[in-house]
Amino acid sequence: MTPLDLAPASTALILIDLQNGIAGLPLAPHSFSTVLENSNKVTAALRDKGATIVYVRVAIAEILHLPVDAPSRDPQAPPPPLEASELIDALDRKPTDLVITKRHWGAFYGTELDQQLRRRGIKTIVIGGIATNFGVESTARTAFDRGYEIVFVEDAMTTVSPEAQQFAIQTIFPRMGRVRNTKAVLAALQS
Repeated sequence: MTPLDLAPASTALILIDLQNGIAGLPLAPHSFSTVLENSNKVTAALRDKGATIVYVRVAIAEILHLPVDAPSRDPQAPPPPLEASELIDALDRKPTDLVITKRHWGAFYGTELDQQLRRRGIKTIVIGGIATNFGVESTARTAFDRGYEIVFVEDAMTTVSPEAQQFAIQTIFPRMGRVRNTKAVLAALQS
């Protein structure tokens, strides 16, 4: 495994969908509280070193619904309350952090994320959030296609099952970037 060397001035932490409407879902292998705790640790350390912090939230009621065999939610159901799309209060947010609102799985499509990152000279993305193999992976694939270096914080993300997490962490993500845990990212920032 190659050593992790982060240049905070050209690094952005992107946290996906840590919001009210997702916090109560059954998640594995990590609980929402574990992902939140690890996300806040990485946020504080990166912010302290001068990195850009980005929170991405999905506007749940505005998600594009296409005909699929297994919809995420019943398309006939009433829209969720507005607070379902709001970031949870327990995040270590500051007024200087960016908040991006998406309407698809990935955080780049139809948003100003790429423009905001390029304006700040970002070259490396540290990423976490929910769900690993949906919003996190979709965002990471686009970031990879656009030439960003990626660091996946394995224990600051989770999904619907341990098997889905394991597949992404062991099979997909190592081909797009570097997979580390919170401890390794924090250690890299101390060196």
